[in-house]
Amino acid sequence: MNISKRGLEIQESPIRKLKPFADKAQERGIHVFFINIGQPDIPTPQPVWEALKNYDEDVLSYGPAQGFLELRQAIADYFVAYSIPLTPENVIITIGGSEAIHFSFCVVADPGGEIIIPEPFYTNYNGYASFANVKIVPLTLSVEDGFRLPPAEEIEAKITPKTRAILLCSPNNPTGTVYTPEELERVISVVEKHDLFLIADEVYKEFVYDGASHKSILEYDEIKDRAIVVDSISKRFSCCGARIGAVITWNKDIFQSILKFAQARLCPPSIEQSIALAAYRMERDYFVPIREEYQKRRDVLYEGLKDIPGIVMHKPQGAFYIIVRLPIKDCEHFVRWMLTDFNLGNETVMVTPAQGFYSSSGKGKDEVRIAYVLKEQDLKRAIHVFKEGLNKYLSLFSK
Repeated sequence: MNISKRGLEIQESPIRKLKPFADKAQERGIHVFFINIGQPDIPTPQPVWEALKNYDEDVLSYGPAQGFLELRQAIADYFVAYSIPLTPENVIITIGGSEAIHFSFCVVADPGGEIIIPEPFYTNYNGYASFANVKIVPLTLSVEDGFRLPPAEEIEAKITPKTRAILLCSPNNPTGTVYTPEELERVISVVEKHDLFLIADEVYKEFVYDGASHKSILEYDEIKDRAIVVDSISKRFSCCGARIGAVITWNKDIFQSILKFAQARLCPPSIEQSIALAAYRMERDYFVPIREEYQKRRDVLYEGLKDIPGIVMHKPQGAFYIIVRLPIKDCEHFVRWMLTDFNLGNETVMVTPAQGFYSSSGKGKDEVRIAYVLKEQDLKRAIHVFKEGLNKYLSLFSK
């Protein structure tokens, strides 16, 4: 018997596939600094834990397919605070931002349809494109200019009769780039001109640095019927394991279609919705010290890396990731070697090879993604170990 083509061809996660090598290193007594994955060490807020402890129902029953009204209202209120006048009828609760991506791909494109996405991009877009049987058309960006979007004509050159949408992630995972209003307006003009949808992954909207702010595509009235926003509590409230996300749209047809997708999987988890509700009811000043902490970590990482000979990078403007180009040929080999053959005082570092964040063949082989999700002292130590490992690697394997 043969399994499906989809099952054979779906991408293995570049973030997780080298984890067995880290596990083996830990079994040998090596301490591994994990800066490969976007798992914050910021404590989950206390109101979330209190909601979990106080959850008190006689029966853990099905909820509404679109999520509890109370939570949908709380999310709408959260956006109203940013002058985006949502109502619960614009919000569908999903099982994490991942399901929100999957639903969005399925609602805009039939099998064989195309979605243009600037690369490097969040690697699991590849997986959900496989699930939906749609094709990602990459718009390749460059580390040299900080992964800025190209002129409109370069975007338009990617459009074919099969193109159904453009997806933007800002603040961006994996690059840390935050698109400017001018860049957003450039893409908005393209989707209007070519009758496309615009999907925006905005799960890092709270984490923008140096006094800047995030601008949502929901703020543009001219694309109200084209806009789909993917959202999540995972990073916003340090609740990655809760798996609560949302699709947000003004378009009633999109809402009704996604509701049918949601009905097919019955409902999002009830307990996790209750803790998400507690998170969204917190005061917005909750984010101030967290944003300051991430900005400090970003600065520590950037200052620690910038003197590496041959490195190419730009200081991230948001999220908590950076893509850096290293003076080596094969970063996956380097990452594996750091886990199997190198340690400094019984310590080593795990980062993520960036090749898996591209869909263009051969791109990103000399780049890694680093997540600054460790507290300052640990991050400084991780940087030191990383640099020592890189120096040793370069002495053994020339580019």
